[in-house]
Amino acid sequence: MRVVIAGSSGLIGTALKESLRADGHDVVALVRREARGPQESSWDPASGEVDRDVLASSDVVINLAGASIGAKRLTDSHADLVLQSRLDSTGTLVRALSAASYGGMLLQGSAMGYYGDRGEDHLTERSGPGDTLLASIVTQWEAAAQPAIDAGIRTVVVRTGLVLAPHGGFAERLIPLVKRGLLRSLGKGTAWHSWITLEDHIRALRFLIDSDHEGPANVIAPIAVRDRDLIRAMSNAAGKSPGLPVPAWALRIAIGRAIEDLLSSQLATPGVLKRLDFAWRHPEIAGAAEWVMTEAGHAPQSSDRPT
Repeated sequence: MRVVIAGSSGLIGTALKESLRADGHDVVALVRREARGPQESSWDPASGEVDRDVLASSDVVINLAGASIGAKRLTDSHADLVLQSRLDSTGTLVRALSAASYGGMLLQGSAMGYYGDRGEDHLTERSGPGDTLLASIVTQWEAAAQPAIDAGIRTVVVRTGLVLAPHGGFAERLIPLVKRGLLRSLGKGTAWHSWITLEDHIRALRFLIDSDHEGPANVIAPIAVRDRDLIRAMSNAAGKSPGLPVPAWALRIAIGRAIEDLLSSQLATPGVLKRLDFAWRHPEIAGAAEWVMTEAGHAPQSSDRPT
């Protein structure tokens, strides 16, 4: 299988690229610089430039490109950059694929931020968008892929949850705090997180590629968890007792409106993955936390665990 990946240098893109290549698939990474060999192809999403022949010759195009929301404080200017980078990348790919009468598949990145802050509402792929800043960004991001759907291209929109990985992402920020017993919750700790381990996320993406599904899919674990319980699981896996809650006001000062991504409550279910009988390796948060800490080299001996 020949796969083209936009956004192959991020946490998910890197892991997906390595997974596909390890199984012998031909993976071409789109890069915003001069290509270094046949496994790369240069593109410039801001100006709409991409090698259409590279796209047209692929079986799957995966779009994970876009400026990181958590890379810096989410000011108005950074929020504009986050949105525009996603619109540019998606628009460039979709226009090229549509013009080429592409017969393959588009795996389009998205996020659970689509649903906004929904409290105790039970969310599925059929639930509508929220009204937060991040919900607005993600809604526009998904809408940018609509021309591919209109052109008859099989499109799967991947709504990614909170990805727990041994290195990088949300868990990497938590690990230093939970190892020191400094953290109990973010805000009140009652918000629901829809999460998934990086290992299961990559497996789910490949599962969706091989399926016949079209449309949105919540790529998350089957059991959502409250913020305080997620951090308790991480603390237990690190052999520490939870510390103190971090007030919401302090988080807002530190990272601005990106705090929506951490404090928003999303009690969601992965309806598509369940319907297709996807099998998670880490369906519950305790096992997921153990995996993260073990893979990161931070798992304590059993005698060191808190009682």
